[in-house]
Amino acid sequence: MTLQMAQLPLTKLYRPNLALCGPSLTRRYTSLLSSKLNRTSIFRTSSYTHARPLHSAPAWASAAAVLKRKYENAPLPPTSESPNTQEVQPVPLEHLPISRIDERKVVIGFDTEDWARFHHVWLRDHCRCPQCFHPVTKQRLFNTFDIPPDIKPTKVESKSTGLEVLWPSSHPHTSFYPWSWLKQHSYDPPLPQYQLPAPEKILWGSRIEQFPPTVAYEDVMGGDDRGLYKWLSNVEKFGFSFVTGVPPTPEATEELSTRIGFIRETHYGKFWDFTSDLAKGDTAYTTLALGAHTDNTYFTDPCGLQLFHLLSHTDGTGGQTLLIDGFYVASLLKELHPSAYDILSRVPVPAHAAGDPGCVYTTKQYPVLSHTGRDGKLTQVRWNNDDRSTMSHLSASEVEEWYDAIRVWNKHLTSPDSEYWVQLSPGTAVVVDNHRVLHGRSAFDGKRRMCGAYIGIDEYRSKLAVLKERFEAQANGDVVSTDAGGRSVWSPYL
Repeated sequence: MTLQMAQLPLTKLYRPNLALCGPSLTRRYTSLLSSKLNRTSIFRTSSYTHARPLHSAPAWASAAAVLKRKYENAPLPPTSESPNTQEVQPVPLEHLPISRIDERKVVIGFDTEDWARFHHVWLRDHCRCPQCFHPVTKQRLFNTFDIPPDIKPTKVESKSTGLEVLWPSSHPHTSFYPWSWLKQHSYDPPLPQYQLPAPEKILWGSRIEQFPPTVAYEDVMGGDDRGLYKWLSNVEKFGFSFVTGVPPTPEATEELSTRIGFIRETHYGKFWDFTSDLAKGDTAYTTLALGAHTDNTYFTDPCGLQLFHLLSHTDGTGGQTLLIDGFYVASLLKELHPSAYDILSRVPVPAHAAGDPGCVYTTKQYPVLSHTGRDGKLTQVRWNNDDRSTMSHLSASEVEEWYDAIRVWNKHLTSPDSEYWVQLSPGTAVVVDNHRVLHGRSAFDGKRRMCGAYIGIDEYRSKLAVLKERFEAQANGDVVSTDAGGRSVWSPYL
């Protein structure tokens, strides 16, 4: 198997990348949806810019005029700064934001275009001085419930590195907030162009076989962590990534797994090394074909990542690996069959794992497609028709609708345009995002030895966030903190 590194333009909309989809689906999808997709998308990424309502412009223009008049002739701020400001970049005095106190909010004009307001109680609660926020543990020390509901600053002052706020108290307290931090966390109105960008997702179909995301084992295991960052970034964008040049041993594969985080132990064990001997009561331990599915649908918290490595296959053929981008198929379903998408987003599907006498895992509360956040973004696909339990909770009116919906879902899953088949070989491992990418295999004969592991979604996201902090700061020329606290109290992750 020859694997090439994916070289793809990052899409501005979180939608199917037609360059990676099969030809028949590309034609059908383009003809039906091109005009619609030019106007809107069901997903948003970091490149998406939110527009503020036009009706808010006069109010902000008026506020800008008032504040501009108030501060035009004000003396320059003193040179002494808050002790917390050494981590942030100063603003040139000619571009200094302007600020004032309203009855319940502090109003800030960052420039002639961007304005925001912050409630007094919100600002006091988010003070990050060492008395209110532990600089090492990054945990709040100040008791939120000691803040009077009608608290109001006695003074606000715009300084070159941020906003200084003086609070009334028997022991007066001063808080400081960097300008960049206030922009990132603005909410009235939000200023999304300054906020932490959403992860970019590249949706793909069968044509991903032309340039699958791949990294080399020696790079992943390298001491500078750049290869590890590339590997995990591939998973974030595509939902999977190959690693080539892996020594075909369980020990090397386990070491590769722990580069991401600690291995999650389940009823299958911790690190698996298995053949088709039914040592566990699961079809994976047979030679039978496995349809496209995600693992652990019977868990409240399915595993985040799943790593596979074929160690050997002797005296037989078959056993190709199947990968399908569940987010890609979901995007097709939402655009082409919105009623089916709605049903799969709200009807819970019970699941079970009961093949071993010593355990029985069940869950009954999760739909096939899960969404989170105020924008209802798709965040997880749960689908394993083999592990599905009895659908006795459907009302009489829902039964046929639900079966119609999963029939359409399965039609797109099993379309040649969606399926990426690859024959794994010893030395090439693959890791998949189990919350996004479905996997399966064809039937086989002979003796096939496979090893692998589960890694929690939170461990994966934590490792990726740490690497992003490090390498993006270096790319931007920022100084990476090396103090006892590790990261700045103004980190966008806090």
